Amino acid sequence: FGKETWKLIRDYWQSNDKWKAKGLLILIIALNLGDVYILVLLNSWNNTFYNALQKYDKTVFLHALGYFTVLAGVYIVISVYEQYFQQVLEIGWRRWMTDHYVRHWLSGQNYYRLQLLHNKTDNPDQRISEDIKMFVSTTLNLAIGCLKAVVTLGSFVVILWQLSGTLPIILGGHLWKISGYMVWTALAYAVMGTWLAAKIGRPLVRLNFDQQHYEADFRFSLVRFRENSESIAFYRGEKHEQHVFEERFQNVFANFWALMKRQKRLTWLTSGYSQLAVIFPFLVAAPRYFSRQIQLGGLVQIASAFGRVQDSLSYFVNSYSSIAEWQAVRDRLLDFRNHIEGMELISGKTMISRKYNRNSGFSVSEMTIRRPDGEALIEQLDFELNSGENLLITGPSGSGKSTLIRTLAGIWPFANGRLNWPQNEGILFLPQKPYLPLGSLREVLLYPQMSGFVTDKVLKEFMNDCKLNAFVARLDASENWSQVLSLGEQQRIAFVRALLQGPEWLFLDEATSALDEPTEGFLYQQIHDRLKNTTIISIGHRQTLNRYHQSRLHIWGMGKWTFEKGIDTLNSLSLSLLGMEH
Repeated sequence: FGKETWKLIRDYWQSNDKWKAKGLLILIIALNLGDVYILVLLNSWNNTFYNALQKYDKTVFLHALGYFTVLAGVYIVISVYEQYFQQVLEIGWRRWMTDHYVRHWLSGQNYYRLQLLHNKTDNPDQRISEDIKMFVSTTLNLAIGCLKAVVTLGSFVVILWQLSGTLPIILGGHLWKISGYMVWTALAYAVMGTWLAAKIGRPLVRLNFDQQHYEADFRFSLVRFRENSESIAFYRGEKHEQHVFEERFQNVFANFWALMKRQKRLTWLTSGYSQLAVIFPFLVAAPRYFSRQIQLGGLVQIASAFGRVQDSLSYFVNSYSSIAEWQAVRDRLLDFRNHIEGMELISGKTMISRKYNRNSGFSVSEMTIRRPDGEALIEQLDFELNSGENLLITGPSGSGKSTLIRTLAGIWPFANGRLNWPQNEGILFLPQKPYLPLGSLREVLLYPQMSGFVTDKVLKEFMNDCKLNAFVARLDASENWSQVLSLGEQQRIAFVRALLQGPEWLFLDEATSALDEPTEGFLYQQIHDRLKNTTIISIGHRQTLNRYHQSRLHIWGMGKWTFEKGIDTLNSLSLSLLGMEH
């Protein structure tokens, strides 16, 4: 438990921000110590104030009021800055931890591999946004609260011991005198409450974990519906989607109902426990008061000290719900962290041997690509491609064409073999469905660059070349462009990116599937005319693509493939393939 939790905590406290964080923590601890000291002084004040009331001593009464005003003012200042500095530490820790997790999640395409290999790593967005926030906030609250409880206990247990006196008890004909009996009473009371809270509240950890999971799944289904609303409208799939919503919300509802019933039992305990604690010290100390061993001020002081000791000893009882919620968040973050670390190990032990060169071509040797279940898609693939030798990859759907592109891109882990590869800086991959980030159309076109690296004149020229002239006037308009633009327009956006970046090697994974043949040919011609030093590797099904490629790799499925060079060979192979289809 401690070792795993420390894995989540230690990185921030050993980071470049450690001195600032430790300084804030020391300041917060000092303020908490000051807080407890004021409480000790107020406890002593109770004796003076209430004794003055009992004796009708107006002078002492007024003096006590003035003293209370000073103590209350200092206490307010301490409380305000205690909360303020804790929030400063909290947001700093959260910012660092969020950046740390985001970097590791994005590093080496871990986000893609997690989706591919770990279905249990659900909703990373929630873990990064909500779970980190809750973990940092609850960790600080529980840790500082625990420290304050320990200091308060140490301070008030001495006071309560001194005020308790001795309790004479006759047992077995012998007189027993119990020193500090109220301390022992508070301890017994807290132990009983802690045991009951642990017994009743134990299932809350799992219930909280599941609740976060179900809430995230329900929210994800709503987001997914919004992002695919047009397709759903065409299918008239509202009833199916409503069934999905109802099914996922039923999980939320059922788990929350179980959580609510368990929480109700715990609330019965904590509420009853807290209310009894208000009157309990008066009941225990009343015999000494009515026997005139102590005055009213002493009774109130004893009750106050008992309450502080009892609260400190009952910290676990009072915080059990928060502890259960914290454990659930901790478990989710640990799962996420462990899965990311597992992906980094897989990335470091890839079976593809990559050698980077500055030559003009690349080669694939003895490459075998498999599905996640181990079934071979392509076996012992060997081919060599020279710069300027465009390659067309064909084959039936599901044969492994796109998976080959993923393997070449380095994001598919289920492969082995050798790859002699050009430098990554000169390579661009265009998937079938382009990704359009949030922001202005200019930012969409320049993606993944962070800022402009071309003039507006060039940008508009390339937009016209790719038949996007209708959107030239909206370069700085911010829209949800993935909803505004059709798939064909989005694919033309991808070609603008290719023209802007001018890669030496351009991989097109059915990047023109939503375009008509004349537009497809027009865009290929633009690449050919403007990027004369770019080699194209395309996945496609149309025979019209042959004229833009000099070689063909046909993937037959079941591990088989054919690699052919030459335009004449391409045309003859096309005819033979058509014959096989007929």
